[in-house]
Amino acid sequence: MWGLGREQMYATSGESSKAVMEIDMKKFNCRSSARSGRIKATVALLLSYLLVAVAPAALAEEKTVAEPERSFDNLVMVEDAAVNMAYIDPDADFSVFKRVAILEPFVAFRSNWQRDQNRSRSRNIRARDMERIKRDVATQFERVFTERLEAAGYEVVDVAGDDVLVLRPAIIDLDITAPDTRTAGRSRTFTASTGAATLYIQLFDSFSGDIIGRAADRQAVRRGGGQISWSNSVTNNADARRMFGRWADTLIAFLDKHYK
Repeated sequence: MWGLGREQMYATSGESSKAVMEIDMKKFNCRSSARSGRIKATVALLLSYLLVAVAPAALAEEKTVAEPERSFDNLVMVEDAAVNMAYIDPDADFSVFKRVAILEPFVAFRSNWQRDQNRSRSRNIRARDMERIKRDVATQFERVFTERLEAAGYEVVDVAGDDVLVLRPAIIDLDITAPDTRTAGRSRTFTASTGAATLYIQLFDSFSGDIIGRAADRQAVRRGGGQISWSNSVTNNADARRMFGRWADTLIAFLDKHYK
């Protein structure tokens, strides 16, 4: 047929089929390569989306661990503090402080303390009584803190310097159960608790003026075993000194442990 023998026809037909198959395989390989390229591009695009979505969360978590949350005055909360609340500047070098200056303490009574006292006592608490008590409390606080700090090796001064730590204390929410008004009379008051108070104290670098710490703690003074005894100016002062002494020892322990 067409001038070719049967064998030639078969040979020609085989060669044609082989050629067609080779062309189809080339097309298949091209399509496979194109499809593989598209799959790789799709996978790469998905991975890039995942990286974009995950990276900010990972960075945010890393930032949270590296940078603790700071307060409005740029301080960081002290974990497991020995007082109710304590914040400190983690960048401050407390080891430079060898001397301490104590500012005059601010003293404030519990709200309605005078009214409550006058409702339950035969003698009235006058404004001048409250002012005298506040002066006595401030004096006792300064005296106790000075004694404890000097005993711990800190020099207490009244000047500024690059090695001076300034304490600004405030005795607030003061609640004295049975204040001694120092008036004539034979009435006596027996109590199981002298009272309670909250210390709010700020720490400053006297050289730069920066606040580098603050703390607050509330304590109540109770007689051992709930024992009831006579409350007067002597017992009140003794109980107040014990309370102030505990606060002073807590401050000294913190300074010695972390920065001395």
